[in-house]
Amino acid sequence: MVSSTIMAAYKKPRLRLRDVALCRLLSVVFVTLCGVLLLIFLLASNSTSTTIVTHDTDNVDAYHHDLKFEKWHDLPQQSDLSLRLEKINGLPPRNLDLYPTLAKNHIIVVLYVHNRPQYLKVVVESLSHVVGIDETLLIVSHDGYFEKMNKIIEGIRFCQVKQIYAPYSPHLFSDSFPGVSADDCKDKDDATAKHCKGNPDQYGNHRSPKIVSLKHHWWWMMNTVWDGLRETRDHSGHILFIEEDHFIFPNAYRNLQILTSLKPKKCPDCYAANLAPSDVNSRGEGWASLIAERMGNVGYSFNRTVWKKIHNKAREFCFFDDYNWDITMWATVYPSFGSPVYSLRGPRTSAVHFGKCGLHQGQGENKACMDNGMVNIDVEQSDTVSNIELDWNVHTYENQPGYKAGFKGWGGWGDHRDRHLCLSFANMYQSTRIASPL
Repeated sequence: MVSSTIMAAYKKPRLRLRDVALCRLLSVVFVTLCGVLLLIFLLASNSTSTTIVTHDTDNVDAYHHDLKFEKWHDLPQQSDLSLRLEKINGLPPRNLDLYPTLAKNHIIVVLYVHNRPQYLKVVVESLSHVVGIDETLLIVSHDGYFEKMNKIIEGIRFCQVKQIYAPYSPHLFSDSFPGVSADDCKDKDDATAKHCKGNPDQYGNHRSPKIVSLKHHWWWMMNTVWDGLRETRDHSGHILFIEEDHFIFPNAYRNLQILTSLKPKKCPDCYAANLAPSDVNSRGEGWASLIAERMGNVGYSFNRTVWKKIHNKAREFCFFDDYNWDITMWATVYPSFGSPVYSLRGPRTSAVHFGKCGLHQGQGENKACMDNGMVNIDVEQSDTVSNIELDWNVHTYENQPGYKAGFKGWGGWGDHRDRHLCLSFANMYQSTRIASPL
């Protein structure tokens, strides 16, 4: 009896140990299975139709947290691609090992692009020959994600370069606003009769995502560059804005430095400095004088003071029925300042518009809208060095032709969703919200 009791007492712990061992084994198997399933999920989520390759992202979370960004409630629900690209916006510039510091009083260069790789190759090659480009930061703002465009920018080695992607670009949303929704009205649909969604413009046409992306991208970019990025939000000097179909001459940066230094004294009423005439077909007058005229859309630059004036007119910008950002500025924003908006430039162009077609044309290898696929721009010796004299007087063009107050716009911007998304961009980085008009 005693021996059986002892045996029973002895066997009980052995059963417990076996149970514990079995539990541990099952736990290990469970954790392993979870790990395998998680790995499969991550691989599947990364194996999308768009492969995004970036540089080191070890510190991206800490870096991105430093952005003055708030997710305002009016912004649309983001797609997975949109979220991933937005995170990339928080990465530090590349080539810091080659160019660890920026020159004092540097002028930041912003290049905004869509999907014309043949064009982009030309502007990047021209920038590589610009004297002083290694002293500053080049920011490339993408409207959508396109691998060929991305690869060209990743190949830049001549300066610090930072890529940002418009996370609410219609090109990132395949089945929802701001892309195309299944229930969207099209062309001249009657919303009531067809039970579709959308508001027509002043000409009765409903929104086209490819067209409205032009204005959305420019406005998002301006708000982000001036107020959202760690690298630029405290920058008080000028920022130069160029597009993927602008050829930049070697003397452009040095000429712009001179123009921005002369502007307060020579043209205190000038809002900006331009690298090119407002007439894109002009190469300049060749006079021995500076020129003050309306702000052009090729190689234009301004400072934070001017940006604040523009931002204060967010409602005018966002509710004007024209899909072109530049025409919107000329027809409603600039006139609201109360005085002529002049830009200072030299008498000879330092940048030219070389594209033969606009909008989103010229995206294919054989559709580059260039003569025989080539760009033949005559760069003379005087275009390689600064050609602006400090003692020149200023010739002012008054009563210039072009879009003015009273022009009603070309349309394409009548949908309330586009207007409110535009206003949301104006509020992204602001503590004081800009109210929508009634």
